[in-house]
Amino acid sequence: MKQWNSTEWIAHFLASDPPRSKSLVMTIFGDAIAPHGGTVWLGSLIELLAPFGVNDRLLRTSVFRLAQEGWLVASRDRRRSAYAILPQAQPRFERANRRIYAPLEVHWDGHWTLLLASGGQLEAPLRAALRKELLWEGYALVTPGVFGHPAADIDVLRDILERLGAGGKLFACRATELPGVAGRPLPELVGDGWDLSGVSAGYQQFIDRFEPLLGLPAPMAPQQAFVIRTLLIHAYRRVQLHDPMLPVELLPDPWPGARAYELARALYRQICAAAEEHVMAAMLREDDGAAPADAGFFERFGGLQ
Repeated sequence: MKQWNSTEWIAHFLASDPPRSKSLVMTIFGDAIAPHGGTVWLGSLIELLAPFGVNDRLLRTSVFRLAQEGWLVASRDRRRSAYAILPQAQPRFERANRRIYAPLEVHWDGHWTLLLASGGQLEAPLRAALRKELLWEGYALVTPGVFGHPAADIDVLRDILERLGAGGKLFACRATELPGVAGRPLPELVGDGWDLSGVSAGYQQFIDRFEPLLGLPAPMAPQQAFVIRTLLIHAYRRVQLHDPMLPVELLPDPWPGARAYELARALYRQICAAAEEHVMAAMLREDDGAAPADAGFFERFGGLQ
């Protein structure tokens, strides 16, 4: 295995798999800006994105599109612009962050959450939006009009239905296997509903790319630590947000997601302090009242201190 120093590793990563600028901005807002109040001056954002090869024009285009899509909101103070997480989007950022930084181990109580939607009750745009949201949350389309998940977050489901205006148009219930009634083996049903091969391969690729960083010497320069931390969360997020978050009892053994989480936690803990120095320095250059990271930041990955 080739031994990298941090400069070589960053250059190789950005040359072989450069992140899309809009997606990278989302990662930086969720990982680095949200803990500092969720607002950043454009000058600071330009500084944070520069090491990734994202120029001023690309950044402005990205934040403009994210504002159009309802993720960010812009404000001006004379000739300066600032961008903030839109309040309506805050719960979605928080939900994604819980999935990224919390342990993956979800245990099964034997129940399924089922969502039944007859075609006549839902207009086509609502049906398409609901399908997109539920699949993103890890639900399987069990059969036309029926979605299911063995470890659903009911608060998240309620939020989706309310946000889309689907309340009262579907039937949601919990179900369990009937004792003494013959049925198909559960692993076969899981295999029918979820193709985990892509997620498994994604986790393994993440491990292969980031594991060499465990051997890098410390301390690391703040800007390099920030770039690596951002690429770490960006790459992990790309895989983890496609993970249906099935209970451990229903996953293949061994499941590479568990190892990927431990790797992400170890690296994040190793470099987060130096990375925060760079974040604060960039924010303070535009705002001498920039707030330090909130208490929730230090609870990520089970605790950073």
